[in-house]
Formats: sequence, structure tokens, C-alpha cells
Amino acid sequence: MRGPAPIYRPSFPPDFLAHAQKIVRQRTVCHSLWQRATLVLLLHERPLLSNSEAAAWVHLHPNSVRLWRRRWANGAFSLDDTAGRGPKPRFSPSRRSRRQSDRV
Repeated sequence: MRGPAPIYRPSFPPDFLAHAQKIVRQRTVCHSLWQRATLVLLLHERPLLSNSEAAAWVHLHPNSVRLWRRRWANGAFSLDDTAGRGPKPRFSPSRRSRRQSDRV
């Protein structure tokens, strides 16, 4: 086993596992969503798997595995990203439409 034993060991509810299995079986799905669903199933089968080993299985960075594990261990059972610090829109669509309506 590479790396230390994981601190966060989520216990997944059955409906969340069923959702992850459905996503893994789909033919067309976003790759990042597929990776997370595969990670859920992997951690359910092998809860003592280290973050670095799990990351190698699903081709993620070990820090990403740690963050998802922590989120799921705290009860936030979702595969979607949360709103973060990414780039913000440069203009508001509502402001732009007002400018165009002023011209007409």
C-alpha cells in the first residue's frame, strides 16, 4: 500500500452508490464526472485504499482524491463541483441588454 492510511473514510448511502454506478455505465458522460463516480465505487469497495493509490486508479491528483473524500465523509454526497474561485463574468447579461435597448 503506497502512502499513509486515509483519514477520511466516507460511508456512502445506497442511492448515491446507485447513481455512481449509473454514471459509470453511461456511454457519454463528462470525463471528470466519470472519474468521481469511479472514485466513489472504488472507495466503497476498498475504503482503506490510500489517496495516492486511488488517484492512480482514476487518474486524478492525490490532493483531489483527499478533497473529495473529505467532502463525502462530511456528508456532502454530490459529484458536482461547488462554486469556487474561478474567473468571474466580465459583464452582466442584463446590463448589456439594457444598453442595446437604449439604442433602439
